[in-house]
Amino acid sequence: MGATSDKIKGATNEAIGKAKQGVGEATGSDRLQGEGVIQEVKGKGQKAVGDAKEAIKDAVNKAAASANKNL
Repeated sequence: MGATSDKIKGATNEAIGKAKQGVGEATGSDRLQGEGVIQEVKGKGQKAVGDAKEAIKDAVNKAAASANKNL
């Protein structure tokens, strides 16, 4: 999976998680609130993975560009 798709899935899971938490609070459902918290945390993790992949890709590209200049 690419960095962009990880970020998109992460943002989606975060939004759904927050929505579940809101519905859980409104209806008094502790279970739904808990599911929402878990899904939101999952989304934050996915976004972090996407950010890390992007940072690694950028670092590799910079190193390759630097190496090409030295040739």
